[in-house]
This record gives sequence, C-alpha cells and structure tokens, in this order.
Amino acid sequence: MTKQPDPTADPTANLLGRPWFFCGIGGSGMQPLAAILKGRGAEVAGSDRSFDQGRSPEKFAALERQGFALFPQDGSGITRADQVLVASAAVEDSVPEMVRARELGVPRMTRAQLNAALFNSAQTGVAVAGTSGKSTVTGMIGWILHHTGREPTIMNGAVMKNFVSDDRPFASAVVGGTELYVSEVDESDGSIALYRPAVGVLLNVSLDHKSMEELRQLFGDYLAASHHPVINADDAEALALAKDLCGTLTFGIDAGDAAIGIRHGSHADGPVRQAAMVVDRRDGGEHPLVLHMPGRHNLSNALAAIAGANAAGVPVNEAVSALAQFKGLARRFDIVGTSASGVTVIDDFGHNPEKCAATLRTLKAHPGRVLAFFQPHGYGPLRQMGSELAETFASELGTDDLTLLCDPVYFGGTVDRSEGSERIVDLIAKSGGKALHINSREGCGDYLVANARPGDRIVVMGARDDTLSEFAASILARLG
Repeated sequence: MTKQPDPTADPTANLLGRPWFFCGIGGSGMQPLAAILKGRGAEVAGSDRSFDQGRSPEKFAALERQGFALFPQDGSGITRADQVLVASAAVEDSVPEMVRARELGVPRMTRAQLNAALFNSAQTGVAVAGTSGKSTVTGMIGWILHHTGREPTIMNGAVMKNFVSDDRPFASAVVGGTELYVSEVDESDGSIALYRPAVGVLLNVSLDHKSMEELRQLFGDYLAASHHPVINADDAEALALAKDLCGTLTFGIDAGDAAIGIRHGSHADGPVRQAAMVVDRRDGGEHPLVLHMPGRHNLSNALAAIAGANAAGVPVNEAVSALAQFKGLARRFDIVGTSASGVTVIDDFGHNPEKCAATLRTLKAHPGRVLAFFQPHGYGPLRQMGSELAETFASELGTDDLTLLCDPVYFGGTVDRSEGSERIVDLIAKSGGKALHINSREGCGDYLVANARPGDRIVVMGARDDTLSEFAASILARLG
C-alpha cells in the first residue's frame, strides 16, 4: 500500500506531489498561484463565492476550460486528508471549506505562504514591493525577462496584456522555468517578511493599509533581506531606508545621482504614450525609451523595471528596447474607448491615495473635464485612509470636475459597515472639491451617462471587484 502524506507535515515540502484546493480561486492573488501550480503538474481545484453568485462567469468558464475543477463554496471540494487548502488569512473559520478542512486534518496555507515558498525555491527571485505600482512593474520586469529569452515564471495580481490569449484571457501568471521567479510582494498583511529576494525592488513608501511606522519597518527589513536592493531615489521614504545598505542600484526621474535616470529635457508625454532618453550614469550610456502608457508614474515604473531587470542580469539597452513592446495591464489606466459623442471611458485600479493621485494627474495633464467614479474596496480601508483619499480627490481635480462615489464593496462577512462613502463626500466638500454619493453603482452609471458631455473623461476606479471592468464597458456602450 502506498503511504499517504502526513497531513501535519510541511505542505511546501512537496509542492507538486499533493492535491491543492483554493478557496477563492478567482481572486487576483489566488488565480495566478493556482495557474503556476497547475502549469507545473499539480492537481488543482477550487471554489469561489463569486462563482456561486454568478458573478464574472467568463472568468470561471476560462478556469474550467483550463482544467480546474470548480466546486460550490460548501465544503464539498475538501475530500482528502492529503489535500492542501489555500485560503486568505481573512477567510473566516465558519466558511464550509475551513470547517471541512479541520474535520479532515487538511493543512491550510495562506496565499502569501504559498507564493513565498515558490519564490524562495527559485534560484533567482525578483521581488517588487511598494505602496503603488507593484503590478505594473512586475509585469514590465516579467515581460523584459521573457522578451530577452530568460523564461521567467511570473506571479502578478493583474492581467498582463502581452500574455493574453484565447486560451488564457486572464493571464495574471506565466509559467516559465523554475530558476527565475518574478513576483509582487505585499506589505498590507505583513507577508513581505516571508521573502528572500535575490533582487528586491522598492518603488515607494506611503500610507495604505498600515501606519507609516509599520511600513518603514516592513520595507526596511525587506531591503535588508534582498541580495541586490533596487530603490527609487525620487521617493524620500524609500531612499531613507537605503542609507545603511551596500550595493544598492537606484533609479529616478528627478534624482540627479540615480544610477538609472532620464536625460534632462528628453521626456515627451502624450495622452496614450510617452518617450524619453534613459541614462545609465554608471557608464554614460543613453538609450531611447518608447512607452505605450501615459503618465509620469509609469515613466518611473519603467525605470524601476529597467533597473530591476538589470540587477537580474539584463543589459540596460535590452531592457529599454523590450519596453517598447509592453502592452500594459488590464485596469491600469486601461482606455476602454471613446463614444461617438466624444466621451472617453477609462478603467483603472486606483484605490489608495497614491494610486488615485497618479491616475488623476495623468488625466489632468490633458484637456477635458474628469468625472471620477470611485468604488471603495472595503469599509476597513475606507476608515484607514478615507481622509487621505478625500484630500487626493479634492486637490487633484478642478472646479469643473466631479468625484462620484457609490457604497463600498461588500460581499458578506462581519465587517463594521457603520461608516461609508458619505463621510468621504463630506470630507471632499470640506476640502473644496465637488463630490456626490449615490448608493448603488447602477445609479452612478445612470448619472454618468445622463451628465457626460463631449470631451469628458470618465474614469472608473476601484479594486477587489472584477465586475468594475464590465461596468466601465457598459457605460461606454450606453454612451453610444
């Protein structure tokens, strides 16, 4: 008789030899990990509340076509003690999968624990950290390494357009070799401490899910654990964390002493693309960059990717050249289209103050009124950063612009919902901005369609809800 695995043993000891079950398999952090395990030969199944509720049916149909067994979130998919259950740390113990796993003695891992196990087992792990820009830079570095023949495995929290195909319409992961692993790493749950990067990129440090003191500690420890730290010299908080480190590689637009920078006066930014001359100050080399993404923040992201890829062994000129063919990410300033009446609709992941500010600044760099629809991604985050979000919308938008909020995302659970979007609207008004709260997203859509004028830009912003893209597309369709 074949000996069964000990369910109390470390589930990472034999990643591919055990069956895996993902609770929330459609989530932005879960889906790519499931794809990587399955792509390497593991047996993978899962459940999802959205699947049960009939939301995002095209995503789950694609998962089934790829061979993932999907179960209702009723515990029926947990059947064997040798399975490993992957679930977010936030999943409540009363969820049926959790109950069934305890009954059978099935070991449980968080998404971050699994990703860290895969990352740390690679010969070269390239990590991307920071409050904003992680997914974009991860996609850029992954594309550079892929384009230059390095065969990376890429774990991302967003769909990378360069890797989308009919078979894989939600390409948030690329299954390459086992030697090179590229991943964004998350500070919001403290799991960044699990990673041991060969290359550790730090983009920025600003308020998000944790206090600044906590962030400084987490990011500082992350850089200390990185063999090759790569740091944004334009970000004072990030740069301060590098003062006691050796062998750092810096990048920056404004910092004149950054190793990877931009030649003064060479930057040209348009509504959908930009160009600049990248300077490698270590050898004086200059390399023309064309980037099919607008916005100063994306120029900074490109420099981060060039520096990160260079630390992983890619010559700067090859990295710059590869970015000319980078198509971007879904929901990162994703232009859905322009209506016959001249209203442009943009789909964007902005959900914290820095991300929202970057998107709004990109929009305000060009003519036209901005109607910014914002769906908060939870009641907890709204309490944590509501004042800073309100200040961002009030300061970045003009007197003709409008911020429109619906109620925060809520898919069930015991979260405190006593404080919602109304508070943010009041704070925006007190800071001199224009804002409106309409409870339902559908009501917000009606308002936008009824009030949009030729030349307007409607930006749909928010996180943790795949149906926001459908909402943006529906607005464009209704505008005709």
